[in-house]
Amino acid sequence: MKYMISQKYNTPELQAKMMGPNPLKLQEEMLIQHNIPAGSLVCDLGSGQGVTSIMLAQDYGFTVYAADLWSEPQVNRDFWDEMGLTREQIIPVKADATNLPFEKEFFDAVVSTDSYNYWGRDPEYLDAKLLPFVKSGGYIYACVPGMKKDCHDNLPEELLLSWTPEQLIYLRDIHYWTEILNQCKDANVISIYEMEGNEELWDVWLNQENEIAVNDRKTMEAGGGKYLNFIAFVLQKK
Repeated sequence: MKYMISQKYNTPELQAKMMGPNPLKLQEEMLIQHNIPAGSLVCDLGSGQGVTSIMLAQDYGFTVYAADLWSEPQVNRDFWDEMGLTREQIIPVKADATNLPFEKEFFDAVVSTDSYNYWGRDPEYLDAKLLPFVKSGGYIYACVPGMKKDCHDNLPEELLLSWTPEQLIYLRDIHYWTEILNQCKDANVISIYEMEGNEELWDVWLNQENEIAVNDRKTMEAGGGKYLNFIAFVLQKK
């Protein structure tokens, strides 16, 4: 697909802020024909260093709470100031996704790009930890890195060039996620699907010179991308 929105963020400064495969392209594809009204109060859950939050505020017109456990709110705030975002558009929050510090039914929607797989594999997570903070009728849009077919019983050598079996536990196939989501009682699953983008989403990340990106190159240069995909899903709270 053509990533028209993401193209304008194609700068070295923003690319250096990425923490994995291109989150802007992932988010853009995930939000094609989304149902979140402009002006909505949205949680960017697992927002990292804040590049996805910029897009949500600037291109989609949301008021964004950028919630992340590992990034520093003031560092992100300084970054958004440099990018011309106001303090009313994006609010940084240091938060654990399993213990969110918000009022109940606070958000119109939650958007999570390339991070939900770290905490959302617990079948009870949605009902117990996330949906209480979403208004009735509100949405969850999430996308995760995954496998085209679960191969944990016989992991390909290419994948093990970059990641240990323990690290690969976070990568699952669409059947796995379908089973997890269908156990949710307080929301309807609107869709779950394999995303169109795959190896091209890795390009910018693999060109970075940080230690993690350099390590990831081993698998991708050996053709390991053929086992991988990205999976998106949409839920609406009852």
